[in-house]
Amino acid sequence: MGMTIVEKILARASGKKEVSPGDIVMAKIDRAMVHDITGPLTVKVLEKYGIDKVWDNEKIVILFDHQVPADSIISANNHILMRKFVKKHNIKYFYDIREGVCHQVLPEKGHVAPGEVLVGADSHTCTHGALGAFSTGIGSTDMAYVFTTGELWFKVPETLYFNINGELKDYVTSKDIILSIIGEVGVDGATYKACQFGGETVKNLSIASRMTMTNMAIEMGGKTGIIEPDEKTIQYVKEAMKKHNTEREFKPIKGDEDAEFEEVYEIEADKIEPVFSCPHNVDNVKQCREVAGKPIDQVFIGSCTNGRFEDLQMAIKIIEKAGGIADDVRVIVTPASREEYLKALKAGIIEKFIKYGCVVTNPSCSACMGSLYGVLGDGEVCVSTSNRNFKGRQGSLKAEIYLASPITAAACAVKGELTDPRDV
Repeated sequence: MGMTIVEKILARASGKKEVSPGDIVMAKIDRAMVHDITGPLTVKVLEKYGIDKVWDNEKIVILFDHQVPADSIISANNHILMRKFVKKHNIKYFYDIREGVCHQVLPEKGHVAPGEVLVGADSHTCTHGALGAFSTGIGSTDMAYVFTTGELWFKVPETLYFNINGELKDYVTSKDIILSIIGEVGVDGATYKACQFGGETVKNLSIASRMTMTNMAIEMGGKTGIIEPDEKTIQYVKEAMKKHNTEREFKPIKGDEDAEFEEVYEIEADKIEPVFSCPHNVDNVKQCREVAGKPIDQVFIGSCTNGRFEDLQMAIKIIEKAGGIADDVRVIVTPASREEYLKALKAGIIEKFIKYGCVVTNPSCSACMGSLYGVLGDGEVCVSTSNRNFKGRQGSLKAEIYLASPITAAACAVKGELTDPRDV
């Protein structure tokens, strides 16, 4: 019996010929990432146990994205702590407040490659599976162990395979696909399982759209989200590495043809409609027309889920076509990284957002966390292109968050209410 892509990656990383779901393996780590929220906890664990050396200063990536620029004395001191750690250990890849969200910055800088094992002290590290890597979030204490040894144990997960075929309708995006899947599977339906996405629809998606899907694997409990690498993947990775001088050898891995999945979901792309993930759980998914008409206060376009150039481009086309946004709606736009910001700037997209009264922020986690920009007050309603809509995620416990694609979010900004983008 053959192995899935995840099983083959973990087998190679642990020096085994083969592994099976449920096996415990000690895998060598290719890349480890912490940011300004989780990094200080890792550093304090190392200091507590007197560990004064990291395993490989070129395989650790540290960046600031959650509270940038620093929004409090505590966050400023955390930044100081991490900058000192970077200098002390001569960490080669450090990105201060200027670069953007970790899950966008790592792949675009060439720190993710097919067949590798990547861990990050952030739950949405599963994003990087879009490039054919086994990538997963871990805790800060586990990260201290990785920083020390370059290894970590894993239980080999079962794999759920989502076979997606057919052509998407107009105004339907990969965000609608993944929200629809989560609505079917449930928030805990894939707990500690690998969520593998494949089929002709996925092959036709851009790398950015694929990242949107793998990013949200954690929202159904997944250990990782992953897509087998193809020519698009190889080209993206090679170009990123060449551009940022991070070139290294890598060996793409694909699953065996006779690999066994725990479950296979057959999904017809042409039947997927524009959807919202409604308050207060990500799996509370409804077609847009089911809930249309509810007045909204804010729209957030950005995050590691949907803050890339293609997302901003999709959104501005809707706003421009309609001639602007509703007067009583606040629209916050946050590019996922400095590179994506510059692409949008050169294309005139940023200028258009500002022209229509949107607030464009520096690349960061921004309103996704509700800690720096766009905090919601009691009773306010927000349509967000981010990945979570739990109570308090973007401010008040009494606020409501509807997750949607950039196209749908922009349509809501235009009408000032929940709407189906096809009705704008």
